[in-house]
Amino acid sequence: MPVELIHVGFDHFLALNRVIAIAAPGSAPIKRMVQQAKQERRSIDLTSGRRTKAVVRLDDGEVALIAITPETFAGRVESLHAAAG
Repeated sequence: MPVELIHVGFDHFLALNRVIAIAAPGSAPIKRMVQQAKQERRSIDLTSGRRTKAVVRLDDGEVALIAITPETFAGRVESLHAAAG
Protein backbone atom coordinates (compact mmCIF):
# COMPACT_ATOMS: atom_id res chain seq x y z
CA MET A 1 0.00 0.00 0.00
CA PRO A 2 1.59 3.29 -1.07
CA VAL A 3 1.92 6.02 1.53
CA GLU A 4 0.46 9.41 0.65
CA LEU A 5 2.26 12.26 2.38
CA ILE A 6 0.57 15.59 2.95
CA HIS A 7 2.43 18.83 3.59
CA VAL A 8 1.44 20.39 6.92
CA GLY A 9 3.76 23.38 6.78
CA PHE A 10 7.39 24.24 7.50
CA ASP A 11 8.79 21.21 5.63
CA HIS A 12 6.74 18.78 7.73
CA PHE A 13 4.61 15.99 6.27
CA LEU A 14 2.08 13.50 7.65
CA ALA A 15 1.19 10.07 6.29
CA LEU A 16 -2.38 10.57 5.14
CA ASN A 17 -3.32 6.91 5.52
CA ARG A 18 -2.60 7.14 9.28
CA VAL A 19 -4.88 10.14 9.96
CA ILE A 20 -8.08 9.33 11.85
CA ALA A 21 -9.35 12.81 12.69
CA ILE A 22 -8.39 16.47 12.54
CA ALA A 23 -9.84 19.08 14.89
CA ALA A 24 -9.44 22.67 15.99
CA PRO A 25 -7.55 22.89 19.29
CA GLY A 26 -10.03 25.11 21.12
CA SER A 27 -12.54 22.74 22.70
CA ALA A 28 -12.05 21.30 26.17
CA PRO A 29 -12.04 17.63 25.05
CA ILE A 30 -9.34 18.33 22.46
CA LYS A 31 -7.29 20.28 25.00
CA ARG A 32 -7.53 17.32 27.40
CA MET A 33 -6.50 14.90 24.65
CA VAL A 34 -3.46 17.04 23.79
CA GLN A 35 -2.47 17.45 27.44
CA GLN A 36 -2.74 13.72 28.06
CA ALA A 37 -0.73 12.94 24.91
CA LYS A 38 2.00 15.34 26.03
CA GLN A 39 2.16 13.73 29.46
CA GLU A 40 2.36 10.26 27.91
CA ARG A 41 4.91 11.43 25.30
CA ARG A 42 2.55 10.59 22.44
CA SER A 43 2.48 14.10 20.94
CA ILE A 44 4.34 15.23 17.84
CA ASP A 45 4.82 18.99 17.56
CA LEU A 46 5.02 19.98 13.87
CA THR A 47 4.37 23.69 14.43
CA SER A 48 7.99 24.92 14.29
CA GLY A 49 7.22 27.22 17.22
CA ARG A 50 4.05 28.66 15.68
CA ARG A 51 0.58 28.58 17.21
CA THR A 52 -1.22 25.24 17.02
CA LYS A 53 -4.17 25.63 14.66
CA ALA A 54 -5.12 21.97 14.30
CA VAL A 55 -4.75 18.70 16.18
CA VAL A 56 -4.44 15.48 14.19
CA ARG A 57 -5.22 12.10 15.76
CA LEU A 58 -3.26 9.25 14.20
CA ASP A 59 -4.22 5.57 14.05
CA ASP A 60 -1.64 4.51 16.65
CA GLY A 61 -2.86 7.00 19.28
CA GLU A 62 -0.22 9.63 18.55
CA VAL A 63 -1.38 13.25 18.41
CA ALA A 64 0.21 15.64 15.92
CA LEU A 65 0.03 19.40 16.45
CA ILE A 66 0.15 21.40 13.23
CA ALA A 67 0.22 25.09 12.36
CA ILE A 68 -2.35 25.03 9.55
CA THR A 69 -6.11 25.13 10.03
CA PRO A 70 -8.30 22.04 9.64
CA GLU A 71 -9.88 23.70 6.59
CA THR A 72 -6.47 24.17 4.95
CA PHE A 73 -5.57 20.57 5.74
CA ALA A 74 -8.84 19.33 4.19
CA GLY A 75 -8.27 21.50 1.12
CA ARG A 76 -4.81 19.99 0.65
CA VAL A 77 -6.24 16.48 0.94
CA GLU A 78 -8.90 17.34 -1.62
CA SER A 79 -6.41 18.80 -4.09
CA LEU A 80 -4.11 15.81 -3.60
CA HIS A 81 -6.94 13.42 -4.47
CA ALA A 82 -8.07 15.58 -7.38
CA ALA A 83 -4.56 15.57 -8.83
CA ALA A 84 -4.36 11.79 -8.46
CA GLY A 85 -7.38 11.46 -10.67
